[in-house]
Amino acid sequence: MTAKGGAIPVLMRPGEIIDLKAAVFRTGKNEKTIRRWCKADGIGRRTSAGATWEISALALEAKRYGDEDALDDLRRGRFASERVRRYAEMLGLAADGRG
Repeated sequence: MTAKGGAIPVLMRPGEIIDLKAAVFRTGKNEKTIRRWCKADGIGRRTSAGATWEISALALEAKRYGDEDALDDLRRGRFASERVRRYAEMLGLAADGRG
């Protein structure tokens, strides 16, 4: 699924949103890589050009593991899918997205 300029953003619930600094820490990747993933794969969003990145912790993990099916489920809001629940459990997030 793609939109102009990149993938359709994944849907995020408040309890699973992390910032750019946390994403860098979790992955060991640099900020440029995480920003590229946010734009190309839709794992993050900004409300305006200068705004802070809001990144889905679930989508970040799915991206790290190359799990395109889980990313597609997140884009469709299928939080109860087996693939998405696997990452939620790994991250200690409740089924309703409230850590």
